[in-house]
Amino acid sequence: MEATLLPNPKDTNATILLMGLRRGGKSSICKVVFHNMQPLDTLYLESTSKPTTEQFSSLIDLSVMELPGQLNYFEPNYDSERLFSSIGALVYVIDSQDEYLNALTNLSMIIEFAYKVNPKINIEVLIHKIDGLSEDYRIDAQRDIMQRTGDELLDLGLEGVQVSFYLTSIFDHSIYEAFSRIVQKLIPELPSLENMLDNLVQHSSIDKVFLFDVNSKIYVATDSSPVDIQTYEVCAEFIDITIDLDDLYVENESGTRKQNSTSQQKELKSVSHLSNGSILYLKQMIRGLALVALIRNDEVRNSANNTTNTNKINSDFSDDNVDVLESSRTNNQDSSLAIIDYNVNLFKQAMMRMWENSRFINPNEPLERGSSAESHLYVSDSNGAGSGLYKGINNNGSTTQDHFN
Repeated sequence: MEATLLPNPKDTNATILLMGLRRGGKSSICKVVFHNMQPLDTLYLESTSKPTTEQFSSLIDLSVMELPGQLNYFEPNYDSERLFSSIGALVYVIDSQDEYLNALTNLSMIIEFAYKVNPKINIEVLIHKIDGLSEDYRIDAQRDIMQRTGDELLDLGLEGVQVSFYLTSIFDHSIYEAFSRIVQKLIPELPSLENMLDNLVQHSSIDKVFLFDVNSKIYVATDSSPVDIQTYEVCAEFIDITIDLDDLYVENESGTRKQNSTSQQKELKSVSHLSNGSILYLKQMIRGLALVALIRNDEVRNSANNTTNTNKINSDFSDDNVDVLESSRTNNQDSSLAIIDYNVNLFKQAMMRMWENSRFINPNEPLERGSSAESHLYVSDSNGAGSGLYKGINNNGSTTQDHFN
Protein backbone atom coordinates (compact mmCIF):
# COMPACT_ATOMS: atom_id res chain seq x y z
CA MET A 1 0.00 0.00 0.00
CA GLU A 2 1.54 3.29 -1.07
CA ALA A 3 1.56 6.59 0.67
CA THR A 4 -0.41 8.16 -2.15
CA LEU A 5 -3.48 6.42 -0.76
CA LEU A 6 -3.80 9.35 1.63
CA PRO A 7 -5.14 12.29 -0.35
CA ASN A 8 -3.44 15.63 -0.07
CA PRO A 9 -5.90 18.55 -0.16
CA LYS A 10 -5.15 21.75 -1.95
CA ASP A 11 -3.33 24.31 0.12
CA THR A 12 -6.05 26.85 -0.66
CA ASN A 13 -8.70 24.70 1.02
CA ALA A 14 -9.62 24.61 4.69
CA THR A 15 -9.42 20.92 5.54
CA ILE A 16 -11.21 18.87 8.19
CA LEU A 17 -9.86 15.40 8.93
CA LEU A 18 -12.49 13.04 10.31
CA MET A 19 -11.08 10.17 12.36
CA GLY A 20 -12.22 7.62 14.94
CA LEU A 21 -12.55 3.90 15.55
CA ARG A 22 -14.60 1.67 13.27
CA ARG A 23 -18.41 2.04 13.46
CA GLY A 24 -18.09 5.27 15.42
CA GLY A 25 -20.43 7.19 13.13
CA LYS A 26 -18.05 9.12 10.86
CA SER A 27 -19.75 8.25 7.56
CA SER A 28 -23.18 8.95 9.00
CA ILE A 29 -22.05 12.40 10.10
CA CYS A 30 -20.72 13.23 6.62
CA LYS A 31 -23.89 12.04 4.91
CA VAL A 32 -26.25 13.87 7.24
CA VAL A 33 -24.37 17.18 7.48
CA PHE A 34 -22.98 17.55 3.96
CA HIS A 35 -25.38 15.46 1.86
CA ASN A 36 -28.71 16.06 3.62
CA MET A 37 -29.30 12.35 4.14
CA GLN A 38 -32.06 11.45 6.58
CA PRO A 39 -30.57 10.07 9.84
CA LEU A 40 -32.49 6.78 9.65
CA ASP A 41 -31.14 6.12 6.16
CA THR A 42 -27.60 6.04 7.54
CA LEU A 43 -28.37 2.70 9.20
CA TYR A 44 -27.79 1.07 5.81
CA LEU A 45 -24.38 2.63 5.16
CA GLU A 46 -21.44 0.30 4.80
CA SER A 47 -18.23 0.85 6.74
CA THR A 48 -15.67 3.04 5.03
CA SER A 49 -12.91 0.86 3.62
CA LYS A 50 -10.56 3.51 2.20
CA PRO A 51 -9.81 7.21 2.70
CA THR A 52 -12.25 9.56 1.02
CA THR A 53 -12.11 13.28 0.31
CA GLU A 54 -14.98 15.57 -0.60
CA GLN A 55 -14.91 19.22 -1.60
CA PHE A 56 -17.52 21.77 -0.56
CA SER A 57 -17.60 25.37 -1.74
CA SER A 58 -19.19 28.00 0.45
CA LEU A 59 -17.77 30.98 2.27
CA ILE A 60 -14.56 28.99 2.26
CA ASP A 61 -13.55 26.05 0.08
CA LEU A 62 -13.79 23.18 2.52
CA SER A 63 -12.29 19.71 2.18
CA VAL A 64 -13.66 16.95 4.41
CA MET A 65 -11.45 13.85 4.60
CA GLU A 66 -12.71 10.67 6.23
CA LEU A 67 -10.23 7.99 7.27
CA PRO A 68 -11.26 4.40 8.06
CA GLY A 69 -10.88 3.49 11.70
CA GLN A 70 -9.38 0.05 11.11
CA LEU A 71 -6.18 1.30 9.42
CA ASN A 72 -2.98 2.21 11.23
CA TYR A 73 -1.75 5.49 9.80
CA PHE A 74 1.54 5.38 11.66
CA GLU A 75 2.92 2.59 9.55
CA PRO A 76 5.79 3.52 7.21
CA ASN A 77 3.56 2.95 4.18
CA TYR A 78 1.52 6.02 5.05
CA ASP A 79 2.82 9.56 4.68
CA SER A 80 1.10 10.71 7.86
CA GLU A 81 3.37 13.70 8.33
CA ARG A 82 2.27 15.17 5.02
CA LEU A 83 -1.36 14.43 5.88
CA PHE A 84 -1.44 16.12 9.29
CA SER A 85 0.61 19.11 8.19
CA SER A 86 -2.02 20.04 5.60
CA ILE A 87 -5.20 20.04 7.72
CA GLY A 88 -6.83 22.78 9.74
CA ALA A 89 -8.95 20.69 12.10
CA LEU A 90 -8.75 17.13 13.39
CA VAL A 91 -12.23 15.87 14.30
CA TYR A 92 -12.16 12.65 16.32
CA VAL A 93 -15.47 10.79 16.76
CA ILE A 94 -16.05 8.76 19.94
CA ASP A 95 -19.04 6.42 20.24
CA SER A 96 -20.50 7.30 23.64
CA GLN A 97 -22.65 4.14 23.65
CA ASP A 98 -19.62 1.87 23.37
CA GLU A 99 -16.56 1.25 25.52
CA TYR A 100 -14.39 4.25 24.73
CA LEU A 101 -11.11 3.55 26.57
CA ASN A 102 -9.43 2.23 23.41
CA ALA A 103 -10.71 5.25 21.52
CA LEU A 104 -9.15 7.60 24.07
CA THR A 105 -5.80 5.82 23.83
CA ASN A 106 -5.93 6.08 20.05
CA LEU A 107 -6.92 9.74 20.28
CA SER A 108 -3.94 10.56 22.51
CA MET A 109 -1.52 8.91 20.08
CA ILE A 110 -2.98 10.85 17.17
CA ILE A 111 -2.88 14.17 19.03
CA GLU A 112 0.74 13.60 20.04
CA PHE A 113 1.80 13.01 16.44
CA ALA A 114 -0.42 15.64 14.84
CA TYR A 115 0.54 18.40 17.28
CA LYS A 116 4.25 17.85 16.69
CA VAL A 117 3.77 18.02 12.93
CA ASN A 118 1.26 20.88 12.98
CA PRO A 119 1.09 22.93 16.22
CA LYS A 120 -1.66 25.15 14.77
CA ILE A 121 -4.07 22.27 14.25
CA ASN A 122 -7.48 22.46 15.97
CA ILE A 123 -8.33 19.32 17.95
CA GLU A 124 -12.08 18.66 18.08
CA VAL A 125 -13.69 15.66 19.81
CA LEU A 126 -17.25 14.61 19.08
CA ILE A 127 -18.82 12.58 21.88
CA HIS A 128 -21.28 11.01 19.48
CA LYS A 129 -24.54 9.02 19.58
CA ILE A 130 -25.80 10.71 22.74
CA ASP A 131 -29.41 10.24 21.59
CA GLY A 132 -29.42 6.83 23.30
CA LEU A 133 -28.20 8.18 26.65
CA SER A 134 -30.02 9.85 29.51
CA GLU A 135 -29.26 13.49 30.27
CA ASP A 136 -27.34 12.62 33.44
CA TYR A 137 -25.27 9.95 31.72
CA ARG A 138 -24.37 12.34 28.90
CA ILE A 139 -22.86 14.79 31.35
CA ASP A 140 -21.04 12.02 33.22
CA ALA A 141 -19.63 10.58 29.99
CA GLN A 142 -18.45 13.99 28.82
CA ARG A 143 -16.78 14.71 32.16
CA ASP A 144 -15.09 11.31 32.20
CA ILE A 145 -13.82 11.60 28.60
CA MET A 146 -12.50 15.11 29.19
CA GLN A 147 -10.72 14.05 32.39
CA ARG A 148 -9.15 10.94 30.87
CA THR A 149 -8.03 12.82 27.76
CA GLY A 150 -6.46 15.53 29.89
CA ASP A 151 -4.61 12.93 31.97
CA GLU A 152 -3.35 11.14 28.84
CA LEU A 153 -2.05 14.36 27.31
CA LEU A 154 -0.44 15.38 30.59
CA ASP A 155 1.44 12.07 30.71
CA LEU A 156 2.66 12.75 27.15
CA GLY A 157 3.86 16.23 28.08
CA LEU A 158 1.15 17.92 26.00
CA GLU A 159 -0.60 19.89 28.71
CA GLY A 160 -0.67 23.00 26.46
CA VAL A 161 -2.81 21.41 23.76
CA GLN A 162 -6.32 22.82 23.51
CA VAL A 163 -9.02 20.20 22.87
CA SER A 164 -12.70 21.05 22.33
CA PHE A 165 -15.46 18.57 23.17
CA TYR A 166 -19.01 18.40 21.78
CA LEU A 167 -21.99 16.22 22.63
CA THR A 168 -23.50 15.27 19.26
CA SER A 169 -26.18 13.20 17.56
CA ILE A 170 -27.35 13.02 13.95
CA PHE A 171 -30.96 12.88 15.17
CA ASP A 172 -31.01 16.50 16.34
CA HIS A 173 -29.26 19.79 15.55
CA SER A 174 -26.34 19.17 17.91
CA ILE A 175 -24.15 17.83 15.09
CA TYR A 176 -24.77 20.97 13.03
CA GLU A 177 -23.99 23.18 16.00
CA ALA A 178 -20.71 21.34 16.57
CA PHE A 179 -19.62 21.56 12.93
CA SER A 180 -20.59 25.23 12.84
CA ARG A 181 -18.15 25.97 15.62
CA ILE A 182 -15.48 23.78 14.02
CA VAL A 183 -15.76 25.48 10.62
CA GLN A 184 -15.80 28.97 12.15
CA LYS A 185 -12.30 28.39 13.55
CA LEU A 186 -11.06 27.90 9.97
CA ILE A 187 -12.34 31.28 8.74
CA PRO A 188 -9.65 33.97 9.15
CA GLU A 189 -12.16 36.78 8.60
CA LEU A 190 -14.54 35.56 11.33
CA PRO A 191 -13.89 38.47 13.77
CA SER A 192 -14.69 40.98 11.04
CA LEU A 193 -17.86 39.10 10.12
CA GLU A 194 -18.99 39.01 13.74
CA ASN A 195 -18.37 42.74 14.11
CA MET A 196 -20.44 43.46 11.02
CA LEU A 197 -23.27 41.23 12.25
CA ASP A 198 -23.19 42.98 15.63
CA ASN A 199 -23.58 46.29 13.81
CA LEU A 200 -26.46 44.88 11.82
CA VAL A 201 -28.23 43.65 14.97
CA GLN A 202 -27.68 46.92 16.79
CA HIS A 203 -29.04 49.11 13.99
CA SER A 204 -31.87 46.94 12.69
CA SER A 205 -33.93 45.81 15.73
CA ILE A 206 -32.80 42.23 15.12
CA ASP A 207 -32.71 39.82 18.05
CA LYS A 208 -30.44 37.13 16.51
CA VAL A 209 -28.82 36.68 13.12
CA PHE A 210 -27.02 33.76 11.46
CA LEU A 211 -25.00 33.48 8.27
CA PHE A 212 -25.86 29.98 7.03
CA ASP A 213 -24.37 27.71 4.42
CA VAL A 214 -27.62 26.78 2.70
CA ASN A 215 -26.68 23.21 1.73
CA SER A 216 -25.30 21.99 5.06
CA LYS A 217 -27.22 24.27 7.50
CA ILE A 218 -23.90 25.10 9.16
CA TYR A 219 -23.77 28.70 10.31
CA VAL A 220 -20.39 30.15 9.41
CA ALA A 221 -20.91 33.26 11.54
CA THR A 222 -23.35 34.81 13.98
CA ASP A 223 -23.51 37.90 16.19
CA SER A 224 -21.88 37.93 19.61
CA SER A 225 -25.03 37.18 21.61
CA PRO A 226 -25.32 33.60 22.95
CA VAL A 227 -26.71 30.97 20.57
CA ASP A 228 -29.98 29.46 21.72
CA ILE A 229 -30.41 26.01 20.19
CA GLN A 230 -34.17 26.51 19.66
CA THR A 231 -33.58 29.78 17.80
CA TYR A 232 -30.96 28.05 15.67
CA GLU A 233 -33.34 25.18 14.86
CA VAL A 234 -36.12 27.57 13.82
CA CYS A 235 -33.78 29.57 11.57
CA ALA A 236 -32.27 26.44 10.00
CA GLU A 237 -35.67 24.92 9.26
CA PHE A 238 -36.82 28.22 7.75
CA ILE A 239 -34.20 27.75 5.03
CA ASP A 240 -35.71 24.42 3.98
CA ILE A 241 -39.22 25.86 4.03
CA THR A 242 -38.18 28.82 1.89
CA ILE A 243 -36.39 26.64 -0.66
CA ASP A 244 -39.29 24.17 -0.84
CA LEU A 245 -41.79 26.97 -1.42
CA ASP A 246 -39.54 28.61 -4.00
CA ASP A 247 -39.27 25.32 -5.89
CA LEU A 248 -43.05 25.19 -6.26
CA TYR A 249 -42.83 27.97 -8.83
CA VAL A 250 -39.92 26.65 -10.86
CA GLU A 251 -42.08 24.90 -13.46
CA ASN A 252 -44.44 27.83 -13.90
CA GLU A 253 -41.56 30.23 -14.32
CA SER A 254 -39.42 27.95 -16.49
CA GLY A 255 -40.42 29.68 -19.71
CA THR A 256 -39.68 33.09 -18.28
CA ARG A 257 -36.37 31.95 -16.90
CA LYS A 258 -35.34 30.50 -20.23
CA GLN A 259 -36.19 33.74 -21.96
CA ASN A 260 -34.21 35.71 -19.41
CA SER A 261 -31.35 33.24 -19.13
CA THR A 262 -28.82 35.96 -19.84
CA SER A 263 -30.16 38.19 -17.12
CA GLN A 264 -29.17 37.86 -13.51
CA GLN A 265 -31.38 35.52 -11.51
CA LYS A 266 -33.33 37.25 -8.79
CA GLU A 267 -31.91 36.64 -5.34
CA LEU A 268 -33.94 34.63 -2.87
CA LYS A 269 -35.70 36.48 -0.09
CA SER A 270 -38.39 35.43 2.37
CA VAL A 271 -40.19 37.02 5.33
CA SER A 272 -42.42 35.01 7.66
CA HIS A 273 -44.63 36.44 10.41
CA LEU A 274 -44.89 34.08 13.37
CA SER A 275 -47.92 33.75 15.62
CA ASN A 276 -46.06 35.19 18.62
CA GLY A 277 -45.39 38.47 16.81
CA SER A 278 -41.81 37.66 15.82
CA ILE A 279 -40.56 37.73 12.24
CA LEU A 280 -38.20 35.40 10.40
CA TYR A 281 -36.18 37.12 7.69
CA LEU A 282 -34.07 35.36 5.03
CA LYS A 283 -31.92 36.96 2.34
CA GLN A 284 -29.57 35.28 -0.12
CA MET A 285 -25.92 36.27 0.22
CA ILE A 286 -22.77 35.33 -1.71
CA ARG A 287 -21.20 31.90 -2.31
CA GLY A 288 -24.17 29.72 -1.31
CA LEU A 289 -24.86 31.59 1.90
CA ALA A 290 -28.06 32.99 3.35
CA LEU A 291 -28.56 35.50 6.14
CA VAL A 292 -31.38 34.44 8.49
CA ALA A 293 -32.54 36.78 11.24
CA LEU A 294 -35.06 36.54 14.05
CA ILE A 295 -36.82 39.84 14.67
CA ARG A 296 -38.72 39.99 17.92
CA ASN A 297 -41.37 42.54 17.04
CA ASP A 298 -42.26 43.82 20.52
CA GLU A 299 -43.92 46.81 18.94
CA VAL A 300 -46.41 44.53 17.17
CA ARG A 301 -47.19 42.66 20.36
CA ASN A 302 -47.54 45.88 22.37
CA SER A 303 -49.86 47.36 19.77
CA ALA A 304 -51.98 44.22 19.83
CA ASN A 305 -52.11 44.26 23.63
CA ASN A 306 -53.03 47.93 23.68
CA THR A 307 -55.81 47.29 21.18
CA THR A 308 -57.19 44.44 23.31
CA ASN A 309 -57.07 46.51 26.52
CA THR A 310 -58.77 49.43 24.85
CA ASN A 311 -61.55 47.18 23.61
CA LYS A 312 -62.13 45.93 27.15
CA ILE A 313 -62.23 49.39 28.67
CA ASN A 314 -64.28 51.14 26.00
CA SER A 315 -67.22 49.06 24.85
CA ASP A 316 -68.01 51.70 22.20
CA PHE A 317 -64.61 51.29 20.50
CA SER A 318 -65.47 51.34 16.81
CA ASP A 319 -64.21 49.04 14.04
CA ASP A 320 -62.86 52.09 12.24
CA ASN A 321 -60.48 52.83 15.11
CA VAL A 322 -59.29 49.22 15.11
CA ASP A 323 -58.60 49.50 11.40
CA VAL A 324 -56.61 52.69 11.95
CA LEU A 325 -54.46 51.07 14.63
CA GLU A 326 -53.95 47.98 12.49
CA SER A 327 -52.97 50.12 9.51
CA SER A 328 -50.52 52.13 11.61
CA ARG A 329 -48.98 48.96 13.00
CA THR A 330 -48.59 47.52 9.51
CA ASN A 331 -46.96 50.70 8.24
CA ASN A 332 -44.48 50.75 11.13
CA GLN A 333 -43.65 47.11 10.51
CA ASP A 334 -43.14 47.71 6.79
CA SER A 335 -40.85 50.64 7.56
CA SER A 336 -38.76 48.50 9.91
CA LEU A 337 -38.44 45.76 7.31
CA ALA A 338 -37.44 48.31 4.67
CA ILE A 339 -34.64 49.53 6.95
CA ILE A 340 -33.55 45.95 7.62
CA ASP A 341 -33.51 45.34 3.85
CA TYR A 342 -31.27 48.35 3.35
CA ASN A 343 -28.85 47.38 6.11
CA VAL A 344 -28.69 43.74 4.96
CA ASN A 345 -27.80 44.92 1.46
CA LEU A 346 -24.98 46.97 2.96
CA PHE A 347 -23.80 43.89 4.81
CA LYS A 348 -23.80 41.91 1.58
CA GLN A 349 -21.77 44.61 -0.17
CA ALA A 350 -19.27 44.58 2.69
CA MET A 351 -18.96 40.79 2.40
CA MET A 352 -18.25 41.01 -1.31
CA ARG A 353 -15.59 43.64 -0.76
CA MET A 354 -14.05 41.65 2.09
CA TRP A 355 -13.73 38.48 0.04
CA GLU A 356 -12.88 39.82 -3.39
CA ASN A 357 -9.17 39.75 -2.52
CA SER A 358 -9.35 36.69 -0.25
CA ARG A 359 -7.32 33.61 -1.08
CA PHE A 360 -10.51 31.53 -0.77
CA ILE A 361 -12.10 33.27 -3.75
CA ASN A 362 -11.64 31.82 -7.22
CA PRO A 363 -10.21 34.65 -9.33
CA ASN A 364 -12.27 33.45 -12.30
CA GLU A 365 -15.53 33.52 -10.35
CA PRO A 366 -17.61 36.64 -11.10
CA LEU A 367 -18.33 38.84 -8.12
CA GLU A 368 -21.30 41.08 -7.65
CA ARG A 369 -20.43 44.70 -7.12
CA GLY A 370 -22.16 46.94 -4.64
CA SER A 371 -23.71 50.21 -5.71
CA SER A 372 -21.64 53.34 -5.75
CA ALA A 373 -24.07 55.11 -3.43
CA GLU A 374 -22.99 55.95 0.09
CA SER A 375 -23.52 53.06 2.49
CA HIS A 376 -25.21 54.34 5.63
CA LEU A 377 -26.67 52.05 8.25
CA TYR A 378 -30.17 52.95 9.37
CA VAL A 379 -31.92 52.19 12.63
CA SER A 380 -35.62 51.99 13.45
CA ASP A 381 -36.91 54.44 16.04
CA SER A 382 -39.91 53.87 18.29
CA ASN A 383 -42.48 54.74 15.64
CA GLY A 384 -40.94 52.63 12.90
CA ALA A 385 -39.33 55.47 11.00
CA GLY A 386 -35.69 55.36 10.02
CA SER A 387 -32.96 57.67 11.21
CA GLY A 388 -29.57 57.75 9.54
CA LEU A 389 -26.63 56.75 11.69
CA TYR A 390 -23.96 57.49 9.08
CA LYS A 391 -21.88 54.56 10.18
CA GLY A 392 -20.54 51.81 7.98
CA ILE A 393 -18.29 48.81 8.37
CA ASN A 394 -14.87 48.63 6.83
CA ASN A 395 -13.00 45.54 5.79
CA ASN A 396 -11.58 44.88 9.24
CA GLY A 397 -14.98 45.04 10.91
CA SER A 398 -14.62 48.38 12.68
CA THR A 399 -17.08 51.25 12.25
CA THR A 400 -16.24 54.11 9.93
CA GLN A 401 -17.77 57.47 9.26
CA ASP A 402 -19.82 58.10 6.12
CA HIS A 403 -19.38 54.94 4.04
CA PHE A 404 -17.51 51.69 3.45
CA ASN A 405 -13.82 52.04 2.73
